[in-house]
Amino acid sequence: MSPDELDVLDANTAFYAAFAARDLAAMEALWAREAPVACVHPGWDALRGREEVMSSWRAILSGNPPRIACTAASAHVAGAAAFVVCHERLPGGPRLVATNFFVREGGAWRLCHHQAGPLDQEAGEAPPGAEA
Repeated sequence: MSPDELDVLDANTAFYAAFAARDLAAMEALWAREAPVACVHPGWDALRGREEVMSSWRAILSGNPPRIACTAASAHVAGAAAFVVCHERLPGGPRLVATNFFVREGGAWRLCHHQAGPLDQEAGEAPPGAEA
């Protein structure tokens, strides 16, 4: 795995850690400020623009968000852009599949898009080489 792929996976881990800790400051720091951003939470319509996306995270993190474990993460880097495909596991709930898209800003990987949706419960496990 390349150093960039490892760095993108670290940024992805930080995203789920901010969610688990309900840490709005950390969540805000993870999202891009220069690149356009969008987010599609499961069951929601697309949110566009940093203010709309961050407003959604403020609402989610100020409530009682579910504990989500990120599994089967794989990073894919293309220059100054990268994405992670992973599974999100909710306790006692459905498994989701998510894509987290990152851009390099100021030397760090920043989220510019997150989308998660239901995964067919019959779907196979992690692809070869994916982090479990």
